[in-house]
Amino acid sequence: MKIIVCVKVVKGEINPFDESALECALKLSNDVTVLSMGPESTATVLRPLTRLGAKVILLSDSVYAGSDTLATSYVLSEAIKKIGCDLVVCGRQSIDGDTAQVGPMLSQMLNLDVETCVLKAEYVENKLLVKNRQGTRQLSLPSLITVERSFVLRFPSIFSRIGDVTLWSNREVGCDAEKCGLTGSPTRVVKTFESESGRRSCKFISYAEFFKLIDILKSTDLKRNPEKHRAKGRLRKLLVVGRELIDVAEEIADEVIIKEDDTPESVVKTILLENPDAVLWTASLQGRKNAPIAAAMLNTGLCADCTALECEDGILYMYRPAHSGSVIAKIRSLTRPVMATVRCESESSDIIIGVGKGVSDKMDKIEELAGKLGAEIAGSRGAVDKNVISYEKQVGLTGKTVSPKIYIAIGISGAVHHTVAIEGAKTVIAINPDKNARIFDYADYGILTSFE
Repeated sequence: MKIIVCVKVVKGEINPFDESALECALKLSNDVTVLSMGPESTATVLRPLTRLGAKVILLSDSVYAGSDTLATSYVLSEAIKKIGCDLVVCGRQSIDGDTAQVGPMLSQMLNLDVETCVLKAEYVENKLLVKNRQGTRQLSLPSLITVERSFVLRFPSIFSRIGDVTLWSNREVGCDAEKCGLTGSPTRVVKTFESESGRRSCKFISYAEFFKLIDILKSTDLKRNPEKHRAKGRLRKLLVVGRELIDVAEEIADEVIIKEDDTPESVVKTILLENPDAVLWTASLQGRKNAPIAAAMLNTGLCADCTALECEDGILYMYRPAHSGSVIAKIRSLTRPVMATVRCESESSDIIIGVGKGVSDKMDKIEELAGKLGAEIAGSRGAVDKNVISYEKQVGLTGKTVSPKIYIAIGISGAVHHTVAIEGAKTVIAINPDKNARIFDYADYGILTSFE
């Protein structure tokens, strides 16, 4: 089986999701080609991958500079057509953009069957079996998968030799320059600013007050007001895919059309028929898979994982987290319809206990506490990396977003990529012995103690 792995270099390092994708590919086949796009300087970062037995091709040309996800997908798709393969493997997302769009867009441009957020993949009797949080599925080849951080990239053999990186300019790839770089990119970042989203006012209590507080919170109708969608003007017509975003749409549009969650092909037919100014999808696993496919079909801009929308003078501005949630970007699209995936509250247990790597030796007591409270146990990326919690239960930008009635963070420091995923929690209780831990800035109640 011939496999192409799409890899991005971020700040001088291989994107972690793409490392996982490469390991997935190496487990499946001995015929693996790494395909990357970037300046020639990234060849230095990519070259060590040849020691793993992979061929490496770097697409580098000034005409590609400034490409957004649509333009990037176009360039990669043209290169893949020239190379040829049975399977394309991408990381779920990059840690700088966090959009998770390139994989699904590529699948549409290459006309490949696609599955996203893959946790496990096996090639058995000429059949590719993939598993994600939604179950197990068999894919026909050729196809494309995007991979979670569920594989750990192997170390090269001490006997392996480093190879060369093949450089392709646009002369070799043959892309239409009008579809590349800034010229071919329909989305524009208007401005960026530091994210203050999710901050709370923390009241410190003793651990002796903990269970009494839980009883009070469980019997209280807790509400948390998310960031409002601002309307200084209104859109003429807006299409929402699924009913979860009706309230959002009605705040910014005169006419709202509801399309039940359906295939990208069916949604595109409705778009062409109704001619809306904008289309909103939920930022769910399904929405983040289908919206990029539809955007590629329509060759239109797509903004991912929006936390707020703003309509002004008929223009829809979209706000989304980037760089692991530390930055908020204000984005507009130059094409119609404007498309976006929008965060909405996900279904969660009433109480979730999130554990950090620092309490890995106390899981028996945490499980006992979860039993008393009727709580679900989840964890931070650090806890997952230490195998304390399975990847399916990871809460964070690289895991899942939760919105329980009560979120109890035990031994969690409060890294940005974790706190952005618990913003929807009605109440956050943090238990940590470090009074300077960042988690307390994002908690309603704090307990300064080690969990015993």
